[in-house]
Amino acid sequence: MESVAVKGEGLSLGYLKGKQRKVILEQLNFELKTKELTCLLGPNGVGKSTLVKAMMGQLIPFEGKLELKKKNVSEYAHDSRAKMLSVVLSEPHLPGNLTVEQLVSLGRTPYLKWYGALDTSDKAAVNRALEITQVDYIRKELVNEISDGQRQKVLIARALAQDSPVMILDEPTAHLDLINRYEIMRLLQEIAHAESKAILVVTHDLEIALESADQFWLLSCGLPLITGKPEDLVISGQINQLYPSDRYEFDLLRGRVRLREESSNLEIIGDQDLTFWVKKALLKAGFQQLDGPVLIQSNPILLRYQELEFSRLDKLIDFLRKN
Repeated sequence: MESVAVKGEGLSLGYLKGKQRKVILEQLNFELKTKELTCLLGPNGVGKSTLVKAMMGQLIPFEGKLELKKKNVSEYAHDSRAKMLSVVLSEPHLPGNLTVEQLVSLGRTPYLKWYGALDTSDKAAVNRALEITQVDYIRKELVNEISDGQRQKVLIARALAQDSPVMILDEPTAHLDLINRYEIMRLLQEIAHAESKAILVVTHDLEIALESADQFWLLSCGLPLITGKPEDLVISGQINQLYPSDRYEFDLLRGRVRLREESSNLEIIGDQDLTFWVKKALLKAGFQQLDGPVLIQSNPILLRYQELEFSRLDKLIDFLRKN
């Protein structure tokens, strides 16, 4: 059974403006568990950063209890908390003159003796972190000379070298291309499971989070925090709480958010997946109805309309606009 690494009960969080409290989040209840990758999702300004700051010990709750390994977060000394919780920020300030190995070695700072040198156990932790994140081959390269995807893996390696049971990452896939976003989230899932870490990722990347997360935390304005397995939240419809506007809905079949379709009389006949994309293109082009069905033939793709054949959607749409 997974152990609880971070637990919040009845939390009220916010900031002081003079003597006045500005409450951002109320009645938060959650458990961040070992061997699980948890994704925190919600719109900008809803309080995700406030929650993370509280977990990092930078913000004292107004009310409730926040525990890190069964001890109040605020009771940890800075060095002790650094051994329990590591953080990867979305916009870190990195000295470009450091090598990858030197940057990862900074993760061992909470364990160093007064003379500041790495001992055998520190070096072993650094080497293992480099191997797990698969960046050992660039260990001697300068941080400012590697790619964004490599740099993100190096930051994860630094957090791994810190050897804390809890890892928090703020938008680790921001600014990355599609493949690297998948790779980073898959890497974090593997680390959570294989290295017995409790990992919290703050992200807006719902589709990739659905592919990799064990748990979701959903924050929405004025509503309680929702927690649960992503699939449960999809099946129950609670995932739609992320998108309060009536213009959007979650597509159960494809696992993504989409604009609600306006009523249309388009008749598209063929393979279900192909009809989805043909209809999407026609609606975007402004066609709500046609003078007959569009028939889709696959292998090779061929579109038939009014006894005419089109090999591409753009050719069909050009025809429709001219007629």
